[in-house]
Amino acid sequence: MATLEAVHVEPEDASSPRERLARAARHRAVLFLAPAALFLLVRELGLLALRLMADRWDRDVTKALTSWDGQWFLGIAGGGYGGVPGGLVDAFGRRSAETPLAFFPGYPALVRWVDALPGVGTVGAAFAVSLVSGLVCAHGLARLGSSVFGGSLRAGLVLVVLFAASPMAVVLSMTYSEATFCALAAWSLVGVVERRWLPAGLCCAGAGLVRPTAGALVLAVCAAAALAVWQRRDGWRPWVGGALAPLGLAGYLAYVAVVTGRWDGWFAVQRAGWDSRFDGGAATGKFALLVLGDPRSVLELATVWFLVVALGLVALGLRRGLEWPLVVYGAGVLVMDLGSNGLMNSKARLLLPAFTLLVPVALALARRRTSTVVVVLVGLSVFGAWFGAYAITAWRYAI
Repeated sequence: MATLEAVHVEPEDASSPRERLARAARHRAVLFLAPAALFLLVRELGLLALRLMADRWDRDVTKALTSWDGQWFLGIAGGGYGGVPGGLVDAFGRRSAETPLAFFPGYPALVRWVDALPGVGTVGAAFAVSLVSGLVCAHGLARLGSSVFGGSLRAGLVLVVLFAASPMAVVLSMTYSEATFCALAAWSLVGVVERRWLPAGLCCAGAGLVRPTAGALVLAVCAAAALAVWQRRDGWRPWVGGALAPLGLAGYLAYVAVVTGRWDGWFAVQRAGWDSRFDGGAATGKFALLVLGDPRSVLELATVWFLVVALGLVALGLRRGLEWPLVVYGAGVLVMDLGSNGLMNSKARLLLPAFTLLVPVALALARRRTSTVVVVLVGLSVFGAWFGAYAITAWRYAI
């Protein structure tokens, strides 16, 4: 009868290069730096694509990164609302004393503070604020991906890459306010998920001074805080967090109301300068049907499909049981985007703060083999780098 002899397998040498690399990857410092490193890597790929596209279309990279709304933010940072350069006008080529009030003060205020440092110019300060905000956002997203139900550090890092590789993530490297808003929104939602109500409320209040998109964040934070109060959880903290959350947004809208002498002052400025109002999605639907029937440009056609994908991601979040405040926030951002009749070319950019819609994708990808994750994320990063570069070089209109 044949016998089987035990086969002795030598354990892998703990000092082998592979094992040393694995230990290094688990080091606390590496784990701490990973979100920032991945964010910078993806955004550098985007800037590389931008440099290539800028050469092709004879565009200056710095001018491209400071174009459109970026010029308004730089003007407000440099001279305040009353000192914006006269050459900046609204969508109709007009300009009044109230026109600059359409832009929220949080981001230009930070730029102005950094600009006050010795040897720092306004443009450099604006890039610095966007960069630091992006890094803070990356750490917030990594924490969010780890804190949600079924989350993990791996999922958090995947979420960072998905966000940095988003089609219009190029604005995170521009003199725009998206990076600062997303950083505050991410940490506010981390506070909600982890039931840290004071940071949640404070970050939400700060976000309200940066972008009107904070309306969706205020809704999510206040609803979650109200539920905690109803369920008598966490003592006095949800009361305070919920009270703090709307202060930034309400405060700026109240300020504009006083300056303009109208209770709806900010909305009136938007209507007068950019014909922007909430129409329930009628203009967006008309735009989508027109573009799908007769595509006029890559950006417009892609914008329609991005909106369709975003709707699908809301459904996916509901199906996968994503924490409801995250769904409320992401869906709220999408509703504000779809429901506005503003510039259709901006709708892809305005989707960027809806990063919570990417959480179910990150959770699903994180459970795949590493090779699959890498291939998918590299592919998305390359596409996002190209699309962002195209949007501010080959595309000649506002984003």
